Amino acid sequence: MSRKHRAQQRQVLPDPIYQDIVVSKCVNILMKGGKKSTAETIFYGALQRVESKTGEEPLKVFKKALSNIKPAVEVKSRRIGGATYQIPVEVRPNRRQSLALRWLRDYAKGRNGKTMVEKLSDEIIDASQGRGGAVKKREDVYKMAEANKAFAHLKW
Repeated sequence: MSRKHRAQQRQVLPDPIYQDIVVSKCVNILMKGGKKSTAETIFYGALQRVESKTGEEPLKVFKKALSNIKPAVEVKSRRIGGATYQIPVEVRPNRRQSLALRWLRDYAKGRNGKTMVEKLSDEIIDASQGRGGAVKKREDVYKMAEANKAFAHLKW
């Protein structure tokens, strides 16, 4: 990493259907091997399935799911005097969003189901209702931060 300048943040263009940057980022995270059209097919199919299952606007359900997944605190390792401590730190908004999107993808992949469209839509629906693997991951991170609250004074 350069010591002179901070890395430039790249602007992500909004997606063509919903005109939303978060949707575009989710598609980019789903993408594998540069196959963006496949990732778009999976994501938009999942949103259509969410709409047919819940009867609500799919983008609102997706945003609610993301807000239920986003972590406010996490633990970072810090080595002090030969011992490694897990120190709870607040999560920056950009990292909060990217962690939520990654957790959503990872726990959707691990679900039982036939296609990725079904898995992703089920994970989005569960996360919007406060259930699912990604929400459980956020709660586990909170528990870790709560357990290590005594080391909060060591943050840098």
